[in-house]
Amino acid sequence: MEQRKAVDFEDFLPIMADKLGGEGLIGELCNGFQLLMDPDKGLITFDSLKRNSALLGLQGFTDDELRSMLKEGDVDGDGALNQMEFCVLMFRLSPDLMESSEMWLEQVLQQDFMDV
Repeated sequence: MEQRKAVDFEDFLPIMADKLGGEGLIGELCNGFQLLMDPDKGLITFDSLKRNSALLGLQGFTDDELRSMLKEGDVDGDGALNQMEFCVLMFRLSPDLMESSEMWLEQVLQQDFMDV
């Protein structure tokens, strides 16, 4: 039985957020989307993800794994990722960034309650 080598994922989004700030991070995510999308459709499709998967270090992933990645972020059910779905997925896949976002939201809500 063939053993799959585990893919090590290091979460760089929090580091990028610290270095680039919010607008810079969103800009970089948009650039990443542009690299992966099908230029004719303006979406990340299965074919464009498979074709460009090496850019993400995903060249060893099976077709089923790539389809699962698309399905994970496909909010509107069209089988592809638009730019917003891609950015939301990147944030969701970043536990450290999500934790920071929850902290920021909590601080804002507390401030709002104090202002009332």
